[in-house]
Amino acid sequence: MVSFKNDQNAFLIKMRDKGFARLGLILCFALFFDAPQEVRGDLSYSIPEEMKRGSVVGNVAKDLGVDLRTLASRQARVDFEGTRKRYCDFAMNTGDLILSERIDRESLCGKKSACVLKAGLVLENPLELHRLSLHILDVNDNSPHFNEKLIEMEISESAEKGYSFSIEDAHDADIGSNGVQRYILQTNDNFILAADGSKVELKLENKLDREKQKEINLLLTALDGGSPQKSGTVVIHVTVLDANDNAPVFPQTVYKATVPENAPLNTIVVSVSATDADEGVNGDVTYQFGHMTEDVANLFSIDSRTGEITVMGAIDYEERHSFEIRVKAKDGLGLNSHVEVLIDVNDVNDNAPEIYLKSLSNPIPENVSSGTEVGIINVQDRDSDKNGHVRCSILQKVPFKLVPSIENYYSLVTTGQLDRELVSDYNITIIATDEGSPPLSSSKTIQLSVADINDNPPVFEEQSYSAYVSENNKPGSSLCTVSARDPDWRQNGTVIYSLLPGEVNGASVSSYLSVNGDTGVIHAVRSFDYEQFRSFKVQVMARDNGSPPLSSNVTVSVFISDMNDNSPQILYPAPEGSSFMTELVPKAAHGGSLVSKVIAVDADSGQNAWLSYHIVKATDLGLFSIDLHSGEIRTQRDISESDSMKQNLIVAVKDNGQPSLSATCSMYLLISDNLAEVPEFKDISFDEKNSKMTSYLIIALVSVSTFFLTFIIIILGVRFCRRRKPRLLFDGAVAIPGAYLPPNYADVDGTGTLRSTYNYDAYLTTGSRTSDFKFVSSYNDNTLPADQTLKKSPSDFAEVLIRPDESLEGSSGDDAQMELKQLTMAVFVIRKEGEGLKEPPEDIGIVIEGVEVLQDLTSVASACALLLGLIYSLNLAYPKALRFTFEVFQKIFMQLEQHKMSPKVQNLFGRLQTSQ
Repeated sequence: MVSFKNDQNAFLIKMRDKGFARLGLILCFALFFDAPQEVRGDLSYSIPEEMKRGSVVGNVAKDLGVDLRTLASRQARVDFEGTRKRYCDFAMNTGDLILSERIDRESLCGKKSACVLKAGLVLENPLELHRLSLHILDVNDNSPHFNEKLIEMEISESAEKGYSFSIEDAHDADIGSNGVQRYILQTNDNFILAADGSKVELKLENKLDREKQKEINLLLTALDGGSPQKSGTVVIHVTVLDANDNAPVFPQTVYKATVPENAPLNTIVVSVSATDADEGVNGDVTYQFGHMTEDVANLFSIDSRTGEITVMGAIDYEERHSFEIRVKAKDGLGLNSHVEVLIDVNDVNDNAPEIYLKSLSNPIPENVSSGTEVGIINVQDRDSDKNGHVRCSILQKVPFKLVPSIENYYSLVTTGQLDRELVSDYNITIIATDEGSPPLSSSKTIQLSVADINDNPPVFEEQSYSAYVSENNKPGSSLCTVSARDPDWRQNGTVIYSLLPGEVNGASVSSYLSVNGDTGVIHAVRSFDYEQFRSFKVQVMARDNGSPPLSSNVTVSVFISDMNDNSPQILYPAPEGSSFMTELVPKAAHGGSLVSKVIAVDADSGQNAWLSYHIVKATDLGLFSIDLHSGEIRTQRDISESDSMKQNLIVAVKDNGQPSLSATCSMYLLISDNLAEVPEFKDISFDEKNSKMTSYLIIALVSVSTFFLTFIIIILGVRFCRRRKPRLLFDGAVAIPGAYLPPNYADVDGTGTLRSTYNYDAYLTTGSRTSDFKFVSSYNDNTLPADQTLKKSPSDFAEVLIRPDESLEGSSGDDAQMELKQLTMAVFVIRKEGEGLKEPPEDIGIVIEGVEVLQDLTSVASACALLLGLIYSLNLAYPKALRFTFEVFQKIFMQLEQHKMSPKVQNLFGRLQTSQ
């Protein structure tokens, strides 16, 4: 039999087969008409006891309308209530409920008319609970049997015809029609059977005669109503006696008593009493239990003399609510009678509630919404009435609560947002308390884990990082370590570091730095150069391994500290081993006069770029000194006739780094009165170990050169006398083009080579038939500035151009023009009559071989710069005598940083740029 209870229809169909006795089965099935696809409510199945293991009880999935394909994923299972035995299993592949244990109705329910096993089908995702009721049907599997194999009876021969003698009835564990239905007494001459369904009695049909027959054996058979029918027999042995004609009599047909469960041993439950009208031995009554099961016999005992029934075992209300005991009273000669004793057991609150976890979603994601069901709890109390009423609660303050659902079931649901980073595991203690007096309670702790969701990006421990590294570091050296923490778990909290794409000085950032993806250690890929760049910034990204991944960035500033890795670079004079340089020193120079200046730069910075100048070797150590900081070379005393005309200095320039680096240069000084005496030196060495042959060769070379130069000077002197050549004055200074050092500039940023008293108008001219430089006279005394150079007036045109001797003063413009034509190269400035020097000139130009090749130039500086470039390119006369060419100045100013220039130098630098 299978029954269904749903919202629309309920049908119960029974089918009984006459061949059931042969098959030992009851075929049960249910038909549904117009039922919905999904059956809601409880399911009931009726099955016979003693079915074979593996028998199919029913297809639960089909009856509930559950898709077979979802059973495994929803973890379908069957739980039985009130027992730890699993009588059935659930086949996920078919949805069948399959018998897994032998079911004996008699052991489960005894004589109860209804025997039901309750179970629950649990489905998860989402959580569902369906109640199953298994009705166990009785099968005729037990035969009737008597408590004794032989019944002894003693009957007096004086017993009257029609007298009845009580017989203990047979017992059949089955119920209903399968129980005892009738009795059959073997045919005899004296007794017939009188049975009315409630008792069995032998009725004396013919009077006994002891003299004829002292003993009579009767066969009594008990038959049940099952199919096939079963029976049980007992032999009644009757002994015929004399004169006992009264049987014991109970004053009432049924005794009723109550006893509390867990009653102490020897507790008197009830006393039965019977009287016998006979006297003596015939009236002596004794008591004993009739037929009873072994478990009942272990719980109660009866006093044979007093009839008191006492407790001799542990009575449990939850095991059995009542007992029905048959008591026999027998006199001394064997006459007996029976009475029923009904004992009811009173419930005592002796069972604490039991908590069963039927389902649990573990772990649960931390982003579940409030009100999500995560578990199903079942609570059972074996006590009855209010002793079995249970209340459940959660002990701790956690974001969960219990919501009652169906009877004795609770849903565990969330009440707030979970955060695994705050609490990763919950130990939820559930307290169940009954309503007994005193109340009993029990607890169960549920361990629930929170599954991590990637909801936290990595967070760097610092807002920004700074790394300091010295230049010339080894590639691969570590600079610093960035560290980010992600409170998420496992791969969601695993941090990987990487450099964000970018550029440093036009190159990819990956060509400068690398970061260890696991540790965050930043390494230098290359060696850094402080002179190339001093600092740069990169972006480091920390990314977790979640899905989707989360990331954050941090700025890492890399600062490069300077190392003393650059030696001073001497710009003037050329370092030792390069081109030959010679300085001219006027013989009339006094002590303290500026002779020259060593110009050097250092690419390092700070104290590594602080330079000091030292004379390490000199022809005469007492003649010249060098300023420690500016590099200016001055005379220490007046030059005397005894001083050697050729002075050699070796100057060392040292920086202030640790260790200090240095560079050296050779300075060749020639003491002379005029330019004609200047020889050209190829090399001057301080090597005192040179052989005498080398010295002789040098002397011979100088002598020949001096003779040749003297010859050339004589020829030039003749020519210059004809055109009244200008004076050549050496005032202790080197001719420097005005385009680079304008008049009245003291020096470059305070460390320049020349003082203002040694500045010259920067107009270089060469004779049309010679290769000598012509230097205009010094402007130390009563001279005009460079901008007042060339006037268009006939009287002043040639005077300002080349400052001739007094013979040119007052010459006409034509004479000036003729003089100008004789010059190879010249710069002219044309001003109107009466214009001041502060007014811009009318025209500025360049004359080559008497022809004006350029005009309308922007400034005198521009004109001088262009002229100097022409001179340099043509390599005229003595190119090495040029102290500061355009190339030298360009190198100096290009290597200086704008912010380190003084206003004067910045002005000069701007003019140089314009002159290009």
